[in-house]
Amino acid sequence: MSGFEHHRKSDRIIATFSGFEADLLRSLASQIVELLRNERAEPAPPTADPFEALTAEFSGATTIPEDPVLARLFPTAYVDDDESAADFRRFTEGGLRDGKAAASGLIIDTLEEAGLPPELDEEGLVIDVELSRSEAETWMRAFTDIRLALATRLGVEADDEDYWHSLPDDDPRAQAHDIYEWVGFLQETVIEALTS
Repeated sequence: MSGFEHHRKSDRIIATFSGFEADLLRSLASQIVELLRNERAEPAPPTADPFEALTAEFSGATTIPEDPVLARLFPTAYVDDDESAADFRRFTEGGLRDGKAAASGLIIDTLEEAGLPPELDEEGLVIDVELSRSEAETWMRAFTDIRLALATRLGVEADDEDYWHSLPDDDPRAQAHDIYEWVGFLQETVIEALTS
């Protein structure tokens, strides 16, 4: 398993994935896109306030998403002020969702453009990825979302590595945690490549 490296001559951020790794990344990114699109930020109910009526098309949800992953991806901006928190969420969450979906979508598109087939059925397939700096930054943001989603679903907490390493290798939670750590490794190598 290798990570991302900065190719100085072309100023590109490059990585090579096995077909399995590329397919796993595509699956994780697809799950993020699906989650963001399935529980859409719904517009607020009609209002008598003229200003709010004018800006209704730019508004969205005013409450914390029900899904714990979405609640983690879109935390409350004003913990002690429900009205300000609702206003902030209404005007920002839709755009933030679109940005996060686009970031994960870039991972999917890049892997497929690099040769990842719709169904992985070829052994020994290698996928070479070359990213511009801005594309690498987008991948890095998508990795953050994927890791937050995995951490939330698994219940990962600070300083709980001993627990995860104590699980048997065939435990699905241990396997999911290995994926969480692998995405973290990829994220670190993107950061290193961007700063080298």
